[in-house]
Amino acid sequence: MEWALYEDACILASLCVPYPTMSQLPDIEELKIDEIAILARIAEELGVKAAQVSAVISLSAEGCTVPFISRYRKERTGSLDEVQVRDSVHKFESYKNLEERRIEITKGIAALGKLDETLYDNILKASALSELEDLWAPYKKKKKTRGMIAQERGLGPLAEIMLSKDKAGVDAAAPEFLRQDEETPELSVASAEEAIAGAKDIIAERLSQDIEMRATLKDWYRKTGTLVTKGIGDDAAKEKSTYQMYWDYSEPLATLKSHRVLAVNRAEREGALDLTIAVDLEGAAALLKSKAFIHNEYHEQAIEDGLQRLLSPAVVREIRSDATEYAESHAIDVFSENLKNLLMQPPLKGSRVLGIDPGIRTGSKCAALDETGKFLDYFVINQETKLEEAKKAIAASVKKHKIEIIAVGNGTASHEVQAAVAASIEENGLGCSFTAVDEDGASVYSASDMAREEFPDLDLTIRGAISIGRRLQDPLAELVKIDPKSIGVGLYQHDVNQKKLTERLDEVVGSVVNQVGVNLNTASHALLKYVSGINFGLARKIVKFREEKGAISSRAMLTQIPGLGEKTFEQCAGFLKIPGSDNELDNSWVHPENYALAAELLSIIKAGADPSHEQRAALKEKYSVGDTTLDDIIAELKKPNRDPRENLPPPILQKGVLSFDDLKEGMKVTGKVKNVVDFGAFVDIGIKESALIHVSELSDRFVRDPMEVLKVGDVKEFTIISLDGARKRIGLSLKQGSSGQRQEGRHQGDHRREARPIGLREDDARVRTGQTGKPLDERQDSRQSSSGERPQAKIRLRSKESSTPEREPRGLRDPERRGRDGRDFERKNREPYARPRQSREDDGMTYNPFADFFKKS
Repeated sequence: MEWALYEDACILASLCVPYPTMSQLPDIEELKIDEIAILARIAEELGVKAAQVSAVISLSAEGCTVPFISRYRKERTGSLDEVQVRDSVHKFESYKNLEERRIEITKGIAALGKLDETLYDNILKASALSELEDLWAPYKKKKKTRGMIAQERGLGPLAEIMLSKDKAGVDAAAPEFLRQDEETPELSVASAEEAIAGAKDIIAERLSQDIEMRATLKDWYRKTGTLVTKGIGDDAAKEKSTYQMYWDYSEPLATLKSHRVLAVNRAEREGALDLTIAVDLEGAAALLKSKAFIHNEYHEQAIEDGLQRLLSPAVVREIRSDATEYAESHAIDVFSENLKNLLMQPPLKGSRVLGIDPGIRTGSKCAALDETGKFLDYFVINQETKLEEAKKAIAASVKKHKIEIIAVGNGTASHEVQAAVAASIEENGLGCSFTAVDEDGASVYSASDMAREEFPDLDLTIRGAISIGRRLQDPLAELVKIDPKSIGVGLYQHDVNQKKLTERLDEVVGSVVNQVGVNLNTASHALLKYVSGINFGLARKIVKFREEKGAISSRAMLTQIPGLGEKTFEQCAGFLKIPGSDNELDNSWVHPENYALAAELLSIIKAGADPSHEQRAALKEKYSVGDTTLDDIIAELKKPNRDPRENLPPPILQKGVLSFDDLKEGMKVTGKVKNVVDFGAFVDIGIKESALIHVSELSDRFVRDPMEVLKVGDVKEFTIISLDGARKRIGLSLKQGSSGQRQEGRHQGDHRREARPIGLREDDARVRTGQTGKPLDERQDSRQSSSGERPQAKIRLRSKESSTPEREPRGLRDPERRGRDGRDFERKNREPYARPRQSREDDGMTYNPFADFFKKS
């Protein structure tokens, strides 16, 4: 169907169940993807109209980018925002892939002559790739199993008898299946006992392939299973281990948090922990038996064998894989949100800056920059051995280059450099101030090809100082030069799927760049490549054009750049700003396609009036636009070139410097949030050490997600509630009335959870779960981690009495069933049923340098 017809078709499309069952088999050759049904499904999930989703997909197929669609095609999409537009595009691609696989599997099974109406209905009902693959699994070519061999020995009919008759009937029928095969001895059946064993193998294998039984067991294990970890090594190894809290640890799968999943996965890969999934196998067996019509003990034994030998290990691997996938997705969400907030930090426009990259052995490198970030001069100071000379050099540079702000990197020796800067300001009566700047990734940039291109004659350490200074002047323009993964605002970013992480972070950077806009004449190719419609190659051509032809004076000149055609111009022009252009609209968000309309509106607005109802109606008819476009242009003309960063808190500027020894419990301090993670946030309070505010101290009300209260870059007043002089740990609070004295029972005692006994010996558990041969943790898992290794799991039997089958699973969610509608930069896919955090429970601070702070000294 033509895309142009979709919007009309979708207006009429019903939002009923997208994939209805059918009472008869289809014509296999006529199977095709129902794209209108996909659009209806996406619309239902996003809570919008199918026609809106259709418009987005149509525009995307025409080559329009997500930022362009969300800003300049609101009339077509019904004003969908960027997140909704991006979700629509992603979901359409995902569901289209799902439908392609659905058709492939249907055709594959039909080719084998195995497709019946029941199976086809199940294929139609499958809502995730994993469900489709479960249906396809029995028909894939694979190594012969015990059940397959039993079928070849002709024992299939005996299995059917076993499913329908009592024990006496099975015993009477078994001798009829004895056979002697001289040519293929392995197909011989020598005794009735051998025939019955083969029939049980067939039933056991059927059980493992039954999609409903598999779903039942997975749900049961999620409700009743427990993660158990044991440290590998002696007490000395434990004392040195980063994973002390997991040394003897257990937690129900139903409450397992994402960061703990990633923590134990990493520990297992490093050989620090032995991980077990303890399951109630007896309860599971009883549950599966209750769903079958059992007529004899052979059938019962077959269910037990199929569960222990085949189904249970497979389901445990699936649960482990699902948990890892969900945890990785959650970690990527956290990183993305933090990165977005970091990139949205407001610039310090029009300020001359002295950037300092602190060092000890080779001294601290200092680079002076003008208002535009142009490099002026550099020098080196040694604050350790030549403090007086360092203070004089700083003062001389400030006076010579009229420096207004000094940006000090927050790495090694930062505190000492800040002390020297503060002393120089005070002793010399300088009118400037200073601030600490996060230098994560500065060394990566200084050694990069781009840095060498910008400053071929400078040492890489000087390039680092320049980068630190420019980060203060315009964080976005400088940070885009660095691989987002090198910016330290994530947790476990090296443990997740790197391809997915890279794609998501690139989307975040692109979104922020297009929200802010780009100065066409000063932007680097690293910044330009993120602009809508522009790739890396075209970005370089734009920079080359500027170098050869001089400053670009108007948006119209863009068409003179080789490789920048009509479609690309449409996509990028509105995001490229030209301050000083003869046409003031070139420095606004008004797209060139609407310049004529904007000119008429501008004349009305400059006359001091708003367009009248009659004028609006005439303009809408003349230019074929709607109220949305008209209102956007009017708003832009009244306040042109709005920067979404302008209302965010600026950096904290200092004249003096504090140290840890100056702090006291109960003191109020102003701090800037550096990183937000599941268990709280790290805060820069202007000293060498970072402080931690635990999630339980964020508010007087319960806070499930720290990002509900804080985001990277927030500047707030905190109360110091605890200080640990030995470890230099600082605890903060945002609660009303925090006095520095901990409330009784809060943050006291050991936060490590006490491991709960499982009841049975491990060797006994292995026997009862069919693991006396090759252990499950050596078997191949169904998916690989980002490091190339497969997460492994062992099963341990838990007593039936310890199960809680009626409780709903909370923390652990099926990533296939939860839907892929997470917001791009909003953490929608949280664990919605996560239990409240308890003050005496550890909250996953394994890699938090302040983890011990909340434990007994």
